[in-house]
Amino acid sequence: MSRLIPLDDAADDRLADYVQLREVNLRRLLEEEHGLFIAEGAKVIRRAAEAGYEPRSFLLAPRWLDTLQDVLDKWPSVPVYVVSEELAEKVTGFHVHRGALASYRRRASVGLEALLEGLGERARVAIFDDIVDHTNVGAGFRAAAAMGVDAVLVSPTCADPLYRRSVKVSMGTVFQVPWTRLKSWPGDLARLQEHGFVAAGFALSDDSISLDELVARHDDKLALIFGTEGHGLKPHVLAQADLTVRIPMSGGVDSLNVASSAAVAFYATRP
Repeated sequence: MSRLIPLDDAADDRLADYVQLREVNLRRLLEEEHGLFIAEGAKVIRRAAEAGYEPRSFLLAPRWLDTLQDVLDKWPSVPVYVVSEELAEKVTGFHVHRGALASYRRRASVGLEALLEGLGERARVAIFDDIVDHTNVGAGFRAAAAMGVDAVLVSPTCADPLYRRSVKVSMGTVFQVPWTRLKSWPGDLARLQEHGFVAAGFALSDDSISLDELVARHDDKLALIFGTEGHGLKPHVLAQADLTVRIPMSGGVDSLNVASSAAVAFYATRP
C-alpha cells in the first residue's frame, strides 16, 4: 500500500511539483531543474506507469484511490497526496476536472544513432520542426502511435512532448512511441539520409509531388517532416530534404492544421 498523505494547505512544500501547471515558462524551468513531468488523468497516469516511468508522487482526489490502486501498489514508498478538488485547483491554477495527477521522473534522452539503429529495414519516422503549440505536438504523437510510426524526432525549438498539455492531448501515447530531440537541425537530416531514409518535407511548393505520388514510390525508409504552425518548413530545411510533398486539397482550402496533415500522411504511408 502506498503512503496516503492527506493535505489541506496549498502552500505545502510537498506539492511543489504541481504548482501553476499552466505557466509554461515557470513549468519549463521547474521541470528541467528537477527532471520531472506531470501526467494528468487516470488513463495517462496508468500509461506512464506501464511504460516504466518512475513516479515521484501522486496527487489524487479521494474518488480516484480505488481506480488507481493497482498503480499505487507498484510503488509502495511513493507518497500519495490526497486532496480535495478545490485544493488541487488552488495549487495547479486550473480546475483539475479529472481529479488525478502524478509527477514522474524523466529519463535520459536516447541518442539519434541509437534510436535509428533500433529500427528495421522498413521504417517511418516523423520529424516535428519548430511546432510550438503543445496541443499540436500531443496530437501529432497520438496520430503517430495510432498509425504505427516507428519513431518521432523533434527539432531543438519544438515544444516539449512531455509538457503536461502535450502528454494529455496525446492520451499518454507519447510514452509508447520512441522519440528524441535532435541536437543539430537540419544538420541531423543528413544522418537519417545516411541510414537510407528518404526525407520528405510537407509544404506548398511549385516543385512538390502529391502525397499519392510519394506513396507510389514505395520507399523502404521515410522521414516525414512537418513544420511550424503558420509558416511551415523553412527554405533551408526543404533544400536539404529529398522531396517536397503536398496533400491535395479541394473546396478552396489550401492546407490543414499541422497535426491533421501529419495524421493524413501517416495513414497514407502506413505499411
